[in-house]
Amino acid sequence: MEARRQRLQALLAADGAARPASAVSLACGRCVLELSVSGAGATVLSHLPGAVGNGDGHPSRGLVHATNAVSTGLEDLQLTVGEGPCLDAFASGAPVLVGNLAAESARWPAFTPAACDLGAAAVFSFPLQVGVVRLGSLDLYRDTPGPLSRVELTDALILSDLAAQGVASDLDGNTTDDVSWLVDPHAQVHQASGMVQAQLGSTTEVALMRLRGYAFSHNVALAEVARQVVNRSLRFTDDKDGR
Repeated sequence: MEARRQRLQALLAADGAARPASAVSLACGRCVLELSVSGAGATVLSHLPGAVGNGDGHPSRGLVHATNAVSTGLEDLQLTVGEGPCLDAFASGAPVLVGNLAAESARWPAFTPAACDLGAAAVFSFPLQVGVVRLGSLDLYRDTPGPLSRVELTDALILSDLAAQGVASDLDGNTTDDVSWLVDPHAQVHQASGMVQAQLGSTTEVALMRLRGYAFSHNVALAEVARQVVNRSLRFTDDKDGR
């Protein structure tokens, strides 16, 4: 395994010399090249105030990098519906390996059909962890069903570890609760949650649930709902949501 790690580190160094980029984006790109996957994304996750433990509550999230539009869509979908392999990997601290996503409708009833519609047929998520601290997840998908081979799984574990080191370096003193350092539309979700919390006089968790519910029922991205709340074209009340 050490030989494979050294090989992947050398490839990432060569990738960085040819195309300067963050360690996280380089690791995501290398996943696509090495693991026969269709796309890769990496996110930082943290729990909302008031959540208890690594497996409870609703994680907030900031997208670090995605290799294509489908990867971006899968990350946004999980934030919207509050379920999926990324969240399970973060909660458990263990990889989530699903070679046939269509068979997981009972496990993720909201995520699975929408993810299949986006073009994902298999999904693989790995926690980004440094020591005992979980930072987020590395998420891979294939547009055809099939598991990772033993060699691909080994390389995925190595690349997720290297990506975690990249996230830790990029955080550079920020905590995972502070995603303001990310250039990402999901950061606006946190601002919108605070506004909805004030409108409803509720907890942050309830406010985020209302945002998610509106996004899901109206078939729009959560980031778009957040944008409407922030620019005050959408307001939430105790009785109904309206413009």
